[in-house]
Amino acid sequence: MDTREVIDIFRQAGAYLEGHFILTSGLRSPIFLQKARVFMHADLTERLCTALAARIRAEVPGTIDAVVGPAVGGLIPAYETSRHLKVPAIWVEREAGVFRLRRFEIEPGARVVIVEDIVTTGLSIRETVECMKGLGVEVVAAACIIDRSAGKADVGVPLIALAEYEVPAYPADALPPELAAIPPVKPGSRSL
Repeated sequence: MDTREVIDIFRQAGAYLEGHFILTSGLRSPIFLQKARVFMHADLTERLCTALAARIRAEVPGTIDAVVGPAVGGLIPAYETSRHLKVPAIWVEREAGVFRLRRFEIEPGARVVIVEDIVTTGLSIRETVECMKGLGVEVVAAACIIDRSAGKADVGVPLIALAEYEVPAYPADALPPELAAIPPVKPGSRSL
């Protein structure tokens, strides 16, 4: 599956939005990829995550013991990707603003892949890597459906992206006039 096919799935699901959006990173963008509109369709989600699992298998040598998803955005793609990799899916949740593994146990030395929905700055993955390393877990890679940074985000481990789709993103104090003229909307989940 290539970038065009992934974006076509987002368009098909009504998940490719145009306007003025405040991203979970705090940056502003004229495009928002509303993955929840894709994830509400099991068939579309399965197509994306089957392809992501195949990419992970091809690029990660050795065994994978589990897939870890950062809550909230990474829950569905982590679960569906883990299903195709035939390994358990677990997730981290924010507790006092910090990702913690609250509902699961994992053995020190376990080899995991972090699966996220969309990467802009890579913050959620970096925070998940930090949590896993604190538990003595080996993070062998991270993977996402769309890398909005087109390979520029540093997540601290190798990043496997099903699609690289660079979308402009701006600090709030450096908006182009056409974007500044549109009232912003904040559809993300970081504050949850």
